[in-house]
Amino acid sequence: MVLGLPDTIQACLFDLDGVLTDTASVHRAAWAAVFDPVLAAHGQKPFSDDDYNEYVDGKPRLDGVRDYLASRGLHPPEGSDDDPEDAETVRAIAARKNAEVLRRIREEGVRVYPGSRRYLEAAMDAGLRRVVVSSSANTEEVLRVTGLDELIEHRVDGVTIEKQGLAGKPAPDSFLAGARLAGTEPAHAAVFEDATAGVEAGHRGGFGYVVGVNRIDQAHARALAEHGAHVVVDDLADLL
Repeated sequence: MVLGLPDTIQACLFDLDGVLTDTASVHRAAWAAVFDPVLAAHGQKPFSDDDYNEYVDGKPRLDGVRDYLASRGLHPPEGSDDDPEDAETVRAIAARKNAEVLRRIREEGVRVYPGSRRYLEAAMDAGLRRVVVSSSANTEEVLRVTGLDELIEHRVDGVTIEKQGLAGKPAPDSFLAGARLAGTEPAHAAVFEDATAGVEAGHRGGFGYVVGVNRIDQAHARALAEHGAHVVVDDLADLL
């Protein structure tokens, strides 16, 4: 085993939020700030951490809006990118969420998990290919702000997913695109994910190893294993 991975692994495909950076908390807060006024207008209870984990985490932004509001029995029209900022459409809500995330990133910064930075450095030293696969459209900025761009060779992000028409997680498409960028077959690549949707994507894609990263609680750890993780760790440093 090299870095806790089977010897057949040649590439590491990392989700960003919750795996490498603590931006998951930023995303949760941004989603709540955007969803809560919509929910209040329909007499519904506020957005919760459980809602984030079940309906939004790991998915492309538009899918998150659709899936979460549908879970509350709300089906706003799709709308367009030209909708007024305060419109109750899927695209306007998604745009408000993106603006809120960017504001929080710029004003509050982004924390990198120390164990994840150490793991990336060790993976680079071991000659493993390193690709970020994230549903976030802000991946490039987060990598730049944190300095992780120096440790990452390629990225597949929300912008890539939209441009290439890739299906979002739990479909394996984005991870398969990451493996292609690394020049590696899925069987020789490891997926690192904190979301059940992402772990399921790794399982569906036939990847050689799927690492579940649990930063929540034991119930979430069990859910990651149930969705296909070969191993579940609390921090990437646990694999060193």
